[in-house]
Amino acid sequence: MFDKVFYVYIITNFRNGTLYIGQTDDLGKRMGEHIHEVFEGFSKRHKLKSLVWFEEFETRDEALLREKRLKSWQRKWKLRLIEESNPHWIDINRSPVWPIPDQTLFPELHAECMTCALDLGHCRGGRK
Repeated sequence: MFDKVFYVYIITNFRNGTLYIGQTDDLGKRMGEHIHEVFEGFSKRHKLKSLVWFEEFETRDEALLREKRLKSWQRKWKLRLIEESNPHWIDINRSPVWPIPDQTLFPELHAECMTCALDLGHCRGGRK
C-alpha cells in the first residue's frame, strides 16, 4: 500500500513577487486548482501560479505545523528558503524534472529546466 504524503508549498507570481504558503496531500491537484483559479481568495487575486518550493511530510499534523511556522516567518527568511533549493526560481510544476540535473552531466535537460526560470518569463516547455 502507498503511504500518503503531505506537502507544504510556496507559490508566487514572479521572482521575488507575492508569496503564498499552503499545504495539501495532493500537490499536483492543488497546483491545477491554483493555475486554473478554481477557488476565490488570495492566490487567485494575486495570480499566484508558479510553484517555487515544497517539502514533504509523513503526517498532516507535521505539514500543518510547518505551514503555520512558515507563515509567521519574516519575508526575507522565506526568500532565503526558496533561494537555497531553487536559486533560479524555476517553476517546479512546469519544469520537466525536479531537482534540476547537473549541467555537466545532462546539459540539454538542464537547459530545458532553465527555460522555466521565472526571471526569464514563462516556461516554454513544461512537464509532460
